[in-house]
Amino acid sequence: MTTGPRQPFDASLLRVAADLRRQGIEPAAAGWHRVRRGIWLVPGAWSTLGTDERYQATVHATVLSCHEPETVVIAGHSAAAVWGMPSIEAWPDHVSVLDPGGRSGSSRHIRMVHGLPAEPVLRHGLLVTPAARTVIDLARTGTLDTALASADYALREGLCSRNDLEKEAGLIPHGGRGRSIARLTVELTDGLSGSPGESLSRLQMFRANLPRPVLQREYRDENGLIGYVDFDLEQVIGEFDGQTKYRIPDGASNTEASQIVWQEKRREDRLRRFKPVARWDWAVARRTGALARLLLDFGVKPQPRSTWIDLASRRSAS
Repeated sequence: MTTGPRQPFDASLLRVAADLRRQGIEPAAAGWHRVRRGIWLVPGAWSTLGTDERYQATVHATVLSCHEPETVVIAGHSAAAVWGMPSIEAWPDHVSVLDPGGRSGSSRHIRMVHGLPAEPVLRHGLLVTPAARTVIDLARTGTLDTALASADYALREGLCSRNDLEKEAGLIPHGGRGRSIARLTVELTDGLSGSPGESLSRLQMFRANLPRPVLQREYRDENGLIGYVDFDLEQVIGEFDGQTKYRIPDGASNTEASQIVWQEKRREDRLRRFKPVARWDWAVARRTGALARLLLDFGVKPQPRSTWIDLASRRSAS
């Protein structure tokens, strides 16, 4: 199941405290939400934001609180959030800022990222590192889980190409921090992956030495198109279901939910005429062993040697 880009946080909802007080508004007393010291969000808005939007709001507010916000270049996880890339882990409590000269120190709310200069891109009113650089920075300083999910998202949404990622990874010097993880991220990324949960599931299959699945394979029968499956393996069709079993969106009515369940049940019945269908959720996708055991029950066995990447040739090229 492919998910599209999410709506970004609307930075016009933020206000500087000094401006509000000039207008006779005391934000704390008027129900405004303080995002950063001196930066407030309009009343009632914070409770409507998801975790991604809240972190985006924090990034915007932190930049707005800087002395020269127009010169600040956001990097790392913070740039990923502005690009709309996903994070498998919780977002950090700080904002990462690029400091290629290494002249500035970090503070409680701002973490300086020292590295090669980057030509910044204007994204939703903020200067951020380019998408490919952002993904590689995530691979170097974060987890492979989030780096791969973000790389898949970047390819799927056309934010960068695989060649862009390869070039960025190639700039990391031998012995440089995170070089092997960055190169592995580029090797594994696939723009056909439809969601962060699918990216993580595919990574767990790689870690378990399971065969590499075909993504988004089309299935048809005499009645026409059945759909595109998340994972197609020789023995089984794999479907990642996210937070709910039949992918019922938040806010769906009982009638809408029933219709979704019925349609998905019909789809699955048609698919089962070709192969068994295995379904799993986040709880399984987060654990390599849990997903491996589930697929083993369907006859998918680990391989003695991974066939995903020619690791021997990679080592000889290092």
